[in-house]
Amino acid sequence: MQTVIGNLSTWLLPLLVAFVLVTGYFRNVPIYQSFVNGAKGGFGTSVRLIPHLVAMMVAVSVFRASGAMDFLVTALYPVLHWLHMPAQVAPLGLLRPISSVGALALMTDIFHQYGPDSWLGQLASTMQAASDTTLYIITVYFGSVGIHRIRYALKVGLLSDLASIIGSLIAVVLLFGPMPHS
Repeated sequence: MQTVIGNLSTWLLPLLVAFVLVTGYFRNVPIYQSFVNGAKGGFGTSVRLIPHLVAMMVAVSVFRASGAMDFLVTALYPVLHWLHMPAQVAPLGLLRPISSVGALALMTDIFHQYGPDSWLGQLASTMQAASDTTLYIITVYFGSVGIHRIRYALKVGLLSDLASIIGSLIAVVLLFGPMPHS
């Protein structure tokens, strides 16, 4: 049974592509021309996104390089201590709503220092998977389509990021127990 499932997952994407091509053929859809038109539209969207992406990358770099991240973690220490949130993963929780790549770099640092199977590694992985890049989404996607009134989207997005960070901590404690003392 395992080999059948393994073989199916290997062929699932090619079968899906073949299904789309065959369906398009029988419905007399100009498949190649449709693909080219979609690629043209995607290129235009990419060009419109570039300024927003550059602005976000610069902001994240300045945030990390200026020491603002370390200052914020230090300032939040009483809250982190009350939540039993390890200070080692707090920067990940702060950076994840801003930048997926920046958060991935922090998670990789945690993996190198403590190991991916460590308690901190499990928490970092869970936090990375449970949250999203709220500010990135608002900046890039809302900006590319001209949405300027983001007040409620920002509040709900950041609140859901906070809930995912706390939920990640609860899930890891329930699944792996409390953080072992080193």
